[in-house]
Amino acid sequence: MSSHLSSTDSRAPHTTTVLRRSLKRLDITALAIAAVISFDTVGQIATGGGEAVTWTAALALLFLVPYALLFAETGAAFPQEGGPYVWVKLTLGRSAAALTTLLYWVTNPIWLGGSLVFLAAETWDGFVLPLGSGTLADYTFKLLFVWTAILTPVSLRRGKWITTLGAAVKVLTLAGFTLTAVFYGTEHGFHGLTDAHFTPTTAGFLGLVPILLFAYVGFEAPNAAGEEMHDPQRDVPAALGRSASVAACCYLLPVLALLAVVPAHQVTGIGGFMEGARLVFGIYGAAGGPLLTLTAVMFVFALLTQGSAWMIVSDRMQAMAAADGGSFTRKLGAFHPRLGTPVRTNLLSGAVATVFMIVAMRVAEGDAGAVFAVVLTVAVTTLLLSYLVIVPALVLLRLRRPDVVRPYRVPFGHRGFMTCAALVYAWILVGSWCALFPGTLEALFGIEYAFDDTWGMSRAAFEAFTLGTVVVLLLVGAVGLRIARREKPEPLPAAETGA
Repeated sequence: MSSHLSSTDSRAPHTTTVLRRSLKRLDITALAIAAVISFDTVGQIATGGGEAVTWTAALALLFLVPYALLFAETGAAFPQEGGPYVWVKLTLGRSAAALTTLLYWVTNPIWLGGSLVFLAAETWDGFVLPLGSGTLADYTFKLLFVWTAILTPVSLRRGKWITTLGAAVKVLTLAGFTLTAVFYGTEHGFHGLTDAHFTPTTAGFLGLVPILLFAYVGFEAPNAAGEEMHDPQRDVPAALGRSASVAACCYLLPVLALLAVVPAHQVTGIGGFMEGARLVFGIYGAAGGPLLTLTAVMFVFALLTQGSAWMIVSDRMQAMAAADGGSFTRKLGAFHPRLGTPVRTNLLSGAVATVFMIVAMRVAEGDAGAVFAVVLTVAVTTLLLSYLVIVPALVLLRLRRPDVVRPYRVPFGHRGFMTCAALVYAWILVGSWCALFPGTLEALFGIEYAFDDTWGMSRAAFEAFTLGTVVVLLLVGAVGLRIARREKPEPLPAAETGA
C-alpha cells in the first residue's frame, strides 16, 4: 500500500491484504449509478404531483451538486477501504464510526427486505406471473430475490459485471419509458399536466424532502471498496461527476413523463412507474403486451442489482468496522482469502433482510402499498441519520489534515467546501426530522396533515415501527461496542502503523 494510506493509521489488521484492485473508472461509475438511482423512489416521488418535478430539480441543484463536490474531494483524498467508516474514525473515534456505520449498513438489508422486495413482487405479480399475497409463491419469490441480491456480489471481480449490467438496464428502462411517454402524449395529449401544479409549496417540500434526499445520496458508496480501485484519486471525482449527472436526469425526466400522462391523484408509490408504463405502452398495439412484460422483467432485474450494489459497499463498511475492533467481533469482518469479500457480513445482511421481510409481511397483512411506504421511510431515516455524523467528519478531515494531498478540490477552496458542507447538513437535518416525525413541521406552519390517510396507519403504529427501529439499532450498536471492547486487541504490524 502507498505511504499515504499507511499514514492515516486507519486500516484493519489481516483484512486489506487479501484485497484485489478490480474497479476501474467505468466500474465505479456503474456501481454508483446502480446504487443511487432507485427505481422504488420514482413512483414515490411522483405521488407529490407537479411540484415533485420542481423540488426534484431544486434539490439536484441545491443538494446533489454540493453533496457530490464534498464526497468527490474527500473520496479522492482518503481512498481507504471502508470509506465513511474510516473518515469518521479518523475524526470522531472508533465508537462513533462503528455506530454510524451500523446505521448506514443496516439501511440496506432493511431496504432490500422491505421496499425493494415488495416492489419487485408487486411488479412480477402484476405484469409477469401471478404470485398472490402471502402465498407460497409470494414467499418463494421474495426469498429468492433477497438471497440472489445478497450472493451476487460475493466475488467483486465477477459481481461488478452484474451491477454494471444492472446500471445499463436501469438507464435503458427509464429512457425507454420516458420516450414512450412522450410518444403517447404527442398522440393522445398530456392530460396529466392539466391538474399538475408545479408551484412549490411548504407542504409539498416537507412531504418530499426525505425521499428526495434518499434518492440523491450514496455517491460515496464506491469508496467503501476504495482499496479495490485501480486509481481512486483520479477515478473517484470523475466517476461521481458522471454518475451524479446521470442520476439527476434519471429522476427528473421519468417523474415528469409519468406525471404528464397519469393524473397525480392516480399515481401510487408502489405501482406508479409500471402502471404508467402499462398506459403508455398501449401505443405499440399488439406488441405492447410483450414489451410491457419485458419492461417488467428489466425493472425487477434493475431492482435486484440495485440491492446488490448496496450490499457490495455497505457490507464492506460494516466488515471494516468489525475487523478494526469497532463493532462486535473481528471474525465478522474477515475477508475471504480467495474471493476478497466479507462473506460473513454478506450472510448477516441476508439474514437481517429475510427477518425484516417476514416481519413486514406480517405487519402489512396483505397491504403491500402500506408496508412499502413505511419500510422505505425506515430506510430513509437510518441512512439520513448516518449522514448527520459523516458530513461533520468531512469538515474535520479538511480542518485537521491539511497536509493530505487532495487531487480534486471543491471550487472556491476552503470557503466553497464549508459552504457546501453547511448546505448539505441543513438539508439532511430537515430530511431526518421529516422522516422520523412526519406532520410535526406541518403543524408548526399551520398546515393540515391527515396522518392516518397519508400513511394508512396511526401515528403511534408508525412511530413504533420507525422510531422503534432506530432505538433498537442504537441498542444493538451499544452491545456491539461492548463486545468489541472485551475482545483482545490485535496491534497493527509496524509497517502499517507508520513505525
